[in-house]
Amino acid sequence: MEADSDIKTTPRGFHCGLCNVNLPNQSSVDQHVKGRKHRTLHAVRSTRKTQERHSVFVSGITPLVSQSDVAQYFTQFGPVSDVVMDKDKGVYAIVQFAETDSLQATLSRVEHQLGGLKLRVKPREQKDFKLIPKKNASQNLQQALERLKPQLCQLVSVNAQMQYVVERFQLGDNEKKARGLLVQLLQEVFVEFFPDSQIQPFGSSVNTLGVHSCDLDLFLDLDNTKVFQARAKSTAEQAGEGTSDDGRSEDSILSDIDLSTASPAEVLDLVAAILRRCVPSAHKVTVVSGARLPVVKFHHQQLNLQGDITINNRLAVRNTRFLQLCSGMEERLRPLAYTIRYWAKQKQLAGNPSGAGPLLNNYALTLLIVFFLQSCEPPVLPTVDRLKDLACEEEECVIDGWDCTFPSQPIAVPPSANTQDLSSLLFGFFTFYATFDFAGSVVSLRQGRALPITDFLGQGEKPTKPHGPKLGPVNVLDPFDLSHNVAGNLSERSQRSFQKECQEAHKYCRSLQYQRKSAKGKSWGLVRLFTPRGEAPPPSRPEQLTISIPFKPASLPEALRGRLHEAGGGGFRLPWFREVCAAVEAVLGGVLGCRLARPAGAAFGAESLADAEAGTASPDASLNDSCDSVGSLNEGGAVAGAKRPLDDDDGGAAESPRGKRPRLARRAKPEPAHWVCVQRHAVWAGRRRVRRELVKDTDSRPEGSCTELETEVTARIAEKEPELRGPLEVKVQPQVIGGTESTKAVLRLEPVSDAAGVFHDFFHFLEAFLPKMVETLLENKASASAV
Repeated sequence: MEADSDIKTTPRGFHCGLCNVNLPNQSSVDQHVKGRKHRTLHAVRSTRKTQERHSVFVSGITPLVSQSDVAQYFTQFGPVSDVVMDKDKGVYAIVQFAETDSLQATLSRVEHQLGGLKLRVKPREQKDFKLIPKKNASQNLQQALERLKPQLCQLVSVNAQMQYVVERFQLGDNEKKARGLLVQLLQEVFVEFFPDSQIQPFGSSVNTLGVHSCDLDLFLDLDNTKVFQARAKSTAEQAGEGTSDDGRSEDSILSDIDLSTASPAEVLDLVAAILRRCVPSAHKVTVVSGARLPVVKFHHQQLNLQGDITINNRLAVRNTRFLQLCSGMEERLRPLAYTIRYWAKQKQLAGNPSGAGPLLNNYALTLLIVFFLQSCEPPVLPTVDRLKDLACEEEECVIDGWDCTFPSQPIAVPPSANTQDLSSLLFGFFTFYATFDFAGSVVSLRQGRALPITDFLGQGEKPTKPHGPKLGPVNVLDPFDLSHNVAGNLSERSQRSFQKECQEAHKYCRSLQYQRKSAKGKSWGLVRLFTPRGEAPPPSRPEQLTISIPFKPASLPEALRGRLHEAGGGGFRLPWFREVCAAVEAVLGGVLGCRLARPAGAAFGAESLADAEAGTASPDASLNDSCDSVGSLNEGGAVAGAKRPLDDDDGGAAESPRGKRPRLARRAKPEPAHWVCVQRHAVWAGRRRVRRELVKDTDSRPEGSCTELETEVTARIAEKEPELRGPLEVKVQPQVIGGTESTKAVLRLEPVSDAAGVFHDFFHFLEAFLPKMVETLLENKASASAV
């Protein structure tokens, strides 16, 4: 296998030349070769080699020769898959054939001529495939900050620093003019192929929040073209073939496609063809049909500008108008948005390099800023519902069934009564999201408040759309399309990083280094806030051995979603935690064959959960504290935390000497409820091999997806393998965390007896296996109850 030749033995283990990584042992090699990165690079290399073997290099052409001319000439030798040309110098092309025979037929001809030009044709050079390592992101961010640092340190206040950030990064007049000319050029080109069509820019280029080199997002409006095409067809049917009544020829690109029935992918293919053939300096034209909203991406080489063209994103144009209105009626929005965007970029919280990824996009981050300004007291910005009330009848707007009404001019909105300066608002942003309950909330700019996530877990009918938003670690509803979570791409890790950085920024903004300029010329204000996140995490206390089972509303079974929806508000955590505890017990005891024991009187039942919910402390404290000891009882059998009588034999108040007030008896701190898990076999060792023996087609049954199979695997290991030198005893303490962090069940593992020294192996196995099995058991239970 070719992949085997990529792995070389080194004095310290192995090295993969394809991925440029070092591997310590054979087990790591096996996992790496099966991993996504290695398989993807292997597939890319195979594709590149196939393309090279089917391609010829053509020189001797001139800029007057088009890509279609080259393709048409070489078609005589066989089907042509692709033609890549050097459009600037126009001196060479690479022609890729679909078949090897076509390549041989081309090379066998002694002389090639095209339009009077003598072409030189030779085999394409075979190059070794190499992975280009990514640049050190942290180093690049630090260099960018160093260029910004001198000017920021010289300013007298944080407010002035924030204004400077706007001046430093906003689009200049020349850039705006260049983008406008490109839009005008595209308009002139596309109207020739799509009569009465319109090119409308949206996004950062025109919403007043654009930065240097930001993408140019364009919406190709074909509604008028569809009307024109329908009218032309009607005229042609009445008068026969020829020209329509307005004199325009029907012999155009519209003759080959019916816009009323064509799919978006078909239309975008035409758009891409027009860009390649008719727009100067348009390079790297690709159709991304798998995106939520398919687009055509291109790069304008002369302007060094990335562009996107979509044909079905009218709501985005309206969203752009909304942000324009917000910045027009509140001048503090732009400095705040530019500062927070740059901070998020420096901390590697936002900006997905490939366009798709787990980080915040600028639009989602901007909506978080707007929501914070709506939540200030008094509000800096009004809610979307309030803006709707301020709009006049002529400004009513409905797009795709969504109400997108708001005033067209900022003067129609009363000014805010909030007088906070920029530095205070920036501090307030970090404080607001440092403790924000992302797990239990859905951000709504329409209402200007955080909606309980349980409102989106039920099966209630949606009056305007048949489905709700995609729920995830961060849920931010689009202001108008209420079925779209604009932060739905974020991962749990990204959410934790964002909230952690907000907490760190909150602490820093309370210090004098943020508030006052340094008299000694040291970094202060935004400079220290913009310092990139280092490669290594800051020193902290030793990591605890914990296993997290996150609350994932999108993957919950329907029956369980309904029960949590009935709980409402923050009360969904305890019912969900109870289900998770039951599933964990089933996995440890039933699937893995562990013997489970609990302290006397401790239970994880509904009674103790009800007692925990009845606490009088603050909601967050009550939740976290009670779940530390869910169901835990003290020595006397009373619920932990409940009041106890004074310590005397008669049960009454004991009389203390010298008339002093009687003292309460000292209570021993109750031990939190937990399991003691006893395992006598290494059920984790060789588990995959045993699974392969039981099931031949392992791809159809991923690990942790079938309870019966995993139980059988455990039984087979226990039957064939000898027992451990001594039983492994592990204390497993469950806890639910919510409120300021993403809701999750945390299992803290601590070895009680480990004569064989296998505790860490058992822990690392459970770390991946247990969450998958818990999710499977919850699904099975919900399915059984539904039946």
